[in-house]
This record gives sequence, structure tokens and C-alpha cells, in this order.
Amino acid sequence: MSDDHDSPETTRFADMALSDPVLKALSELGYELPTPIQALAIPHLVEGRDIIGQAQTGTGKTAAFGLPLLDKIELDKAVPQLLVVAPTRELALQVCEAIKGYAKHLKGLRVLPVYGGQGMATQLRSLRRGVHCVVGTPGRLLDHLDRKTLKLDAVKALVLDEADEMLRMGFVEEVEKIMEQLPPVHQTALFSATMPRPIARIAKRFLTDPVEIRTKSKETTVEAIKQFYIPVTGEIKKLEALSRLVETEDFDGMIVFTRTRVATVELSDQLEARGYKAQALNGDMSQQIRQRTVDRFKAADFDILICTDVAARGLDVPRISHVINYDIPFDTEVYVHRIGRTGRAGRDGKAILFAGKRQQRMLSNIERATKKKIERLALPSGNDVKARRIAHFKSFLTSAIESNELDSFRSIVEDYCRETDQDPMSVAAALVHAYQLDRPFSVRHVQIEDVERPRKTAKSKREPVSERPRKTAKSKLEPAPDRPKKPKKSKKPKAPMDVYRVEVGSDDGLEPKNLVGALTNEIDIPSSYIGSIRVGTQHTIVELPTGMPSDVLSFLKNVRVCGKKLNMSHLGNERVPKTASSRRPRDDSGKKAPTPRRKKPKTKPRKKSPS
Repeated sequence: MSDDHDSPETTRFADMALSDPVLKALSELGYELPTPIQALAIPHLVEGRDIIGQAQTGTGKTAAFGLPLLDKIELDKAVPQLLVVAPTRELALQVCEAIKGYAKHLKGLRVLPVYGGQGMATQLRSLRRGVHCVVGTPGRLLDHLDRKTLKLDAVKALVLDEADEMLRMGFVEEVEKIMEQLPPVHQTALFSATMPRPIARIAKRFLTDPVEIRTKSKETTVEAIKQFYIPVTGEIKKLEALSRLVETEDFDGMIVFTRTRVATVELSDQLEARGYKAQALNGDMSQQIRQRTVDRFKAADFDILICTDVAARGLDVPRISHVINYDIPFDTEVYVHRIGRTGRAGRDGKAILFAGKRQQRMLSNIERATKKKIERLALPSGNDVKARRIAHFKSFLTSAIESNELDSFRSIVEDYCRETDQDPMSVAAALVHAYQLDRPFSVRHVQIEDVERPRKTAKSKREPVSERPRKTAKSKLEPAPDRPKKPKKSKKPKAPMDVYRVEVGSDDGLEPKNLVGALTNEIDIPSSYIGSIRVGTQHTIVELPTGMPSDVLSFLKNVRVCGKKLNMSHLGNERVPKTASSRRPRDDSGKKAPTPRRKKPKTKPRKKSPS
């Protein structure tokens, strides 16, 4: 059975057989009409059916499964009865917070978030006291199941939220192990933006006669967002481009996506140094600091949030009006998730992408995925910035004059003019000059955008026939008629590699794709820069680009794949022997990258001794 349409406009929450306490909470939260995914999913979940829902982030999935499944919980039994599995702790916390809001009138209902990075003791105390609903990430849930501190024998309903994201992060095996420990009779709701083959396989294995629900929210979400790109490359030029956008765009809240955790901090510091209110958000921060940063952003304590894709997962801040893709994503799905942070709840949104000359292919892929042309946006010129700064100064001046607290300052100016015989206009101009010293009105003209040079054709390289020198048969300038020109060999990019060892192997169920998924997600490295992978029984050898920072290596030691910590260590820069389970690095064009080799030292010819 499949439902593939928008919700009827006449559908209301009151018509969906929800309990009075849940309806009361919805009324207090200001919910009036259900979203399409809610209108389609809630009736089936109320009936006890398994469902597969395809919908994007920001379409109201949490209420779609939370509202009907809360009513199935028996409050007098303080054991886990509802289990929600989410790919990241940010999303797990968001779901947990939303469910608590829906259950505010269900007296005594306890909801517990379970995720890595939080002390195990805190979670153990809550589990011993008893909880009704557990929301957690796959790795930490599996830890509790292995410790026997979490029991699933009373679970009535399971929710897999953003299943495709769990696949991308390499959590499929963990999810399957969790689902294998559920009681035979339970209800399952699987939500995913896309339906790749491994997710479809899980659905076929674990779900019983599921109802398939699809919404058109992806196209609607993308259509509601104005998308642009600016052809700019290089960190210095991108910083200047972002600064000009911050000064000239009218925005409420802005989120800027970078590819690495280190870049979030560096960019935040650079913007702060230029006088803009910006904060970083990344996975290196403790959960308390991340939550405090998000709360401050919601409260408009600052206006620019710099974050990575993983840190932004589950981030829902209505005031975000602009999304800046500072670093272009390597996956079209990631791009759709990024721009989905804006244009929510009927608001207007604007997404701007920095894409240089070498990134036009990825830009075309994004246009095909979103089925929308991304227009080029002219970067504000120096005169535009100057005009905006002067306008801001005039506004500041007007506010100061209207404050009616200028009498004492006016007397100072009058005394100065009388003592020095200066013109009041000259004094005012001097004060304006002093005001703009830190941020001058005039902006130096620099070339920021990439210049698209016209490609030279073979015809344009030739000289006019009349000016061409006559060539004899012996001329070396002209090849023989029957000897075709040899095509020029294209230079393939070379990337020096180092070798690393991880303490997870085939005995743990590791496959190369699991390791690739974990690395691309945790340290934001493109899969094309991951070299050969040799999987052993208890450990694995992998090639990664030379120059990995020590803090990144320390972070990777604690990353879990197939339920075990990687405990990654650096072995050196020798090549990994190629075996059947090896994976060769590839460049961005999809071709095999050349094997990095050490250059042979150049030897100088010996000087002949004088005879």
C-alpha cells in the first residue's frame, strides 16, 4: 500500500483519534493544521500499521511519529516502550525535546536521550529509575544493550529517523543488531529522505506489510528557497566575499557551512576580528557548549553560526534566513539538507554557494538533483559596501541626535570652535573620519570572483596566412603529412599518502565501505582522497593524505565503526600492498589516482678531471 499525495486542507489534528492530553499540548504549542507527512502518517500509526515515510528534514516528521506513538505508552509501567534511533546526538536531543513538549500533559512520562559524549553514569541512573521512551544514537544504544543496561523486551514501537543518514555514516549493521533484539510483536516507523538499497533491504526484512508514504516536500522546500552561486575560490577571497555578503545582505540569522571542524573556529575568529558577531559549532565541543551556542543563536545573541554538516544535523532555528555554503559539499543530498535549514514554515529563504571554476561540475550535479537552475549572484562591489556603511552611519547619527542628550557635547564643540577658530563643519568631518578608522567607508577594489578566461582554439593560435613564414620540406616547424600529432597527456593530480592502522577487522564485520563512510562523515574528507584499504581479521590498514593534524588523529581513535573504537595509529608513508580487498584512491573525475611514489634524488654528473 502506498500514499503519495499532499494532505487534504480540511484535515485537523482533532480528527486523527489522538488523546486529549496530546491535543491539549498541540493547542498550547500553536499547532493548527498537520503538515503533509503528519496527515498521511498519523492515521496509519494510530491503527498500529508499520510505515515507510519518505520526507525531507523540516517537514514535521517528529510530530508525525511522536503524537500517535505516545498514546500507546502505558504510564504505570516505567520500562522502555518507545525507542527512537537517530543518526546524531543533535537530532536525538531535538527529537527528545519535541517529544517532551508533546507529552507535557501525560503526567509521569519520562523521556531519556542516549548518545555518545555524555557520561555513561548519568544515563545509567536514569535507566535504573525507569523511563518510558528512549531516543538515542546507534553506537550508544548498542553499548547499553551489550552491557545489559537497556532492555527492549517491552518496546511497543520503534522509529528509525533519517535512515539514509545512518547508512551514510556507516551505522547500518548497528541498526540491524538493535532491531534483532526487539520483541517479535512491535510497530515500526522508518523515515528516510531517500530509499537506497540497504535501507530498502532493512525495511523488507524487519517491517510487516508496511504502508509507504511519500510527500512532495523536497521540491516544495527547494522551490521556496532562492538559490544563487558566486564563482570564488581560495580562503582569502572567500572570506572577503562572505564579509561583503554579511554587510550588504538583509538577514535575520545566517548559517555558514564549512567542511571541517577546524575551519569553523578559524572562520569564526576571522569574522569576529572584522567586527561581526559569529560563533562556531562543531563536534569537538562538549554537548553543553553546543546546546548553549544553539540557544544563544535562537535568542539572537549573535547572528552568524559557522558549523559543519554533522553539527547542524537536527538544527531547527526559524530565524535562519540565509544559508551560505562556504565550502561546496561533495554530495547533492548534503546540499539539500544544508539549504533545508532555511525557508521553513512558509518563510522566505536564501541559499548562496561559493563555487569556483574547478567546481562547476559539482554545481551542475546539484542543479540536476534539485531540478532548479542556480543563478549566478553578482558579488557586492566596494562601492556597494561603502554605500551600506555610510547608510549605517547616518542611521546611527540620526539615533544619536534623537536621543536629546547632546547639550553637554554641543558646548564642547562650540568651545573648541571658538578657541581654535575652526569651522563646525570641519569639526564634524573630523569626527566622522575618526568614527570610520576601524572600518573605513572606502573599500579597496580587489578582484574576488574567478575570471572565466575564454578558451583558446586552434584557429586563434595560427598566424594569418600572409604573415606566415614559408616553410621548406626540411622545416622542423611542420610535421610530416602522414604523421598525426600526438595527443597531449593530461596531468593527473598526485596526492602523497601516509599509512594508518585501525583496530577493527573482518572478524568485527568491517568492510571497506564502512570505514570510508565513517571517515567521510567524521573528518569531512572526500572519499576520493581515501587510498587503499586492506582489511585483516582483527585490524585494517588504510592510506590517507599526508599531513593529518594530531588532534584529528586523536579524535579518530575514539570513533566507533561496527561497534568498536578505531584506535587509529600512524604507521608511516610506505604503500599499502594491493590485495583483493584493497580500494584504490580516485580523483574527482572518477579515474584511478596515480600511486604516490618517492622522487629519486637527482645526481649531479661528475666533473671530468683535467687531462
